[in-house]
Amino acid sequence: MSDTAVTAVAANRRNAPDRRVMPIAAISTSAIAFIGDFFEWFGNLGIFFWRVLRAGLTPPYECRELIRQLDEVGSKSLPLVALAGSAIGVVISLEARYSLSRFGAKSMFPATLVYSVIQVMGPIITGLVVSGRVGAGIGAELASMKVTEQIDAIEASAINPYRLLAATRILACILMLPLLTIAADACGLLTGWFAQALVEPLSFHQFVESGFKGATLNAFLPPTLKTMVYGFIIGLIACFQGMRTRGGAEGVGRAATNSVVLGSLFLMLADVVLVKFILVVFP
Repeated sequence: MSDTAVTAVAANRRNAPDRRVMPIAAISTSAIAFIGDFFEWFGNLGIFFWRVLRAGLTPPYECRELIRQLDEVGSKSLPLVALAGSAIGVVISLEARYSLSRFGAKSMFPATLVYSVIQVMGPIITGLVVSGRVGAGIGAELASMKVTEQIDAIEASAINPYRLLAATRILACILMLPLLTIAADACGLLTGWFAQALVEPLSFHQFVESGFKGATLNAFLPPTLKTMVYGFIIGLIACFQGMRTRGGAEGVGRAATNSVVLGSLFLMLADVVLVKFILVVFP
């Protein structure tokens, strides 16, 4: 090989990009883009919440639409919530009876079931079930209205879509989640007692008396009321994802999926914070 060729090869190697550096640069760029999108999403969510709050607090109020949404969120979710609560009651009953029998503490079964269902499993299961059903429904409905320009038509008719579509759905979720939680708790306790009574004789009066012995409102009221926060999260994220949809039918499916996934994720994160808050404020 001539000296000229050797010099040309050496120059090409010096000018060639370092392949070891490129993946690091690509990863850094992707990470920066992800962080930017993350904060942009939260910023848009905050702006959306402010618009909904301002629209919901100013008259005229959409009472008829609110009543329709209360029925949609509450009545139509009740069978699924009751079924989920019943299943949880049976599962906790079987697990608690087996565990307590190993330690000779079967007398603690009623209190264990009551506190497990009302304080822990009832609220979170209700929130997740409603997030799956109502969150997907709201996200898909509003997304469909967005891609077919129905929301633009509502706005052109001098009707605030944030008041009519978003505020009513969010408020309905906030109001109905505690009631659905109470229904899930009642079904869970009833089926839990029934599962235990099939194995060992235990009257319902004895179960209630032993389970709620020494209980106060501070033990049961905060876990039920915290589901109002769950309802706010479910309604806000579902409405936000639906009303910002783009992309036709694909965007509708994406909005429904994101409503369920993000709503469930933030619901569980909120549960961690709320449990700690309740333990501090209501020891």
